[in-house]
Order: sequence, then structure tokens, then C-alpha cells
Amino acid sequence: MTPIHIALVGAVVFATHAIEAVTGFGCTVLALPFVTAVLGVRTGVPLLAILGWILALYIAITKRRSIDFKQYLLITAFVGLGLPFGMYAFRALDPFWLKKALAVFIIATSIWRLLRGFKLRRTANCPAAPERKMPKAIAFPLLVLGGVIHGAFASGGPLIVLYAAAALPDKGRFRATLCLMWTTLNTVLIVSYAVSGIFVADFNKGLAAMAPFLLAGIVVGEKIHDKMDPVLFSQVVFGVLAVTGVIMLVL
Repeated sequence: MTPIHIALVGAVVFATHAIEAVTGFGCTVLALPFVTAVLGVRTGVPLLAILGWILALYIAITKRRSIDFKQYLLITAFVGLGLPFGMYAFRALDPFWLKKALAVFIIATSIWRLLRGFKLRRTANCPAAPERKMPKAIAFPLLVLGGVIHGAFASGGPLIVLYAAAALPDKGRFRATLCLMWTTLNTVLIVSYAVSGIFVADFNKGLAAMAPFLLAGIVVGEKIHDKMDPVLFSQVVFGVLAVTGVIMLVL
């Protein structure tokens, strides 16, 4: 990387990883269009996958007491069913229309949830009402499809987040549980990158150059997360999801 590349990519890494340190998801899909425009897909995707893995591992370890292991195992089991199909689809198929349809669904759902959150803030001076449990007939296929999407796009699984927002209404448990799952999924992706021989000297130098930006993003994101009230946290989550959907739709 040149100094200009380091500055441009570093600014994106800082901003997007601060957002994930707040919410527990989103850094890869938000950073992907900008980083790949500078570095290319072959370098940008693995770079973001590894940086996201480091961030998720940090939160999973430091916030391990907040992890809901029952939900983690349930989510991982169903997502794991879809992951290999997504990895295959990324290599063998054109996922263009699936990605666009999912983007529309994510945007519509996120906007609905944002409007619901605004209504709660106007009508009550108390924490948000508990989420209704998602019916199993919807939840389990959603998680499998989320695994397909993560395997295909390394995108942080927006569909997984939709499920987790209902199953894990507490902001700390939501973030910690998702981060443990991203750690698990991205470990699989990183192993596949290692087998393909991505870890050459130039790549490793670029990864090391991003470390200060990643660290700064973690510090800022942690401070914001600790001060955020539950209703606002929910709005931020679905706001990030809406932006994620827009990025998926237009790119």
C-alpha cells in the first residue's frame, strides 16, 4: 500500500469498525465498496474479513459474560447449514438478483423497525417493549439463508441480524453473541484464504498498517456503546441495516 492508500483505507476502517464496536455488526459490508475500490477485490475482501475477525474476537473475549451461548449455538447451527452453499455460490453462480431482492427486503424491514422505534420514543418515557419472539417457521429458514449470504458476500449476514434483534433485545447480549458468531464464521473464511495463498509479504504489511485504525475504532465504538440507551441502540442497529441494504442494492 502507498501512504495515500493507507490513509484512505485507514479512514474507512476506523469509521466502519467503530460502528461495529457499537452495534456488533456491519463493518465489512459498509467498508467493502470503498476498500475494494482502492485495493481491489482480491486484497480488499480478505483484509476486511481479517480485521472484522480481530474486532469480533476482541469483543467476544472481553464481553464473554454477556454471550447467550444457547442462542449462539442455535444461530451457528442453522447458519452453518447455509454457509457452504454461499461459498459455492460465490465461486460458481451469479448472485446478482438474489442480492438485489435481499437488499429490498432488508431496507423495507429496517425502515419499518426504525419507524416503530421512533413511535416508541414519542409515546413512552421507558425502555422499549420486549420484542416478540420470531416464529420458528420464519426464524430457522432466515438463519440458513443468512448463512448463504455470509458465505457468498462475507457481509456480516443482515438476515442473521434481523433474527438476533428479536431473540436478543438486550444490547450487550446482542453484540457479544453476534461477535462470537462472526468470529466462528470468519475463522472458516480466513482458513480458506490461507489455503489460497493470500498471506504474502505485501498483504501482511497492509494488514499491519491497518492495526492503529482498527484499534482507534474499537476504542471510540466501545465508549459510544456504553453510553447508548436501549431504544437508541435499536434505532442505530436498524439504521446501519438500512444503509447496508442500500449498499447491496446499488453496488
